[in-house]
Amino acid sequence: MEALKWSEPNMTLPYFDTSISAGHPSPALNEQENIDLSRIIPTDARNAFVVRVKGDSMSEAHIPDGSLAVVDRSVRPSTGDIIAGTLNGEFTIKRLVKAGRNWVLHPENPFHKPVIITEDADFQVWGIVTAVIMDMRK
Repeated sequence: MEALKWSEPNMTLPYFDTSISAGHPSPALNEQENIDLSRIIPTDARNAFVVRVKGDSMSEAHIPDGSLAVVDRSVRPSTGDIIAGTLNGEFTIKRLVKAGRNWVLHPENPFHKPVIITEDADFQVWGIVTAVIMDMRK
């Protein structure tokens, strides 16, 4: 994971208060306002950072290779959350699952195997993934 600098904490973009059909075209959009992306991404900006995702282990959770993950350090992780952290010195993003007495890092791709976090593992949670930004052109 490569950390990125979030240089525009109050970035605004034009927002049209209407739904757009994914099937047939809609009539023209009439009313425009601005929307602050920091208000729609569910995270505490003071305790958040953005990382670039590398690899395909979370592809079925809609977190593809090259996407940006917004990670919130202020939220305590619980079972089922997608977390960013380190395991034995390696950066990772996986779903955190409680399985009996063990915690498991569960990939969202059937070609990758879950990893049981053992007592001797060097494991640290940095935060939970609250949003994913991806370039749809890739």
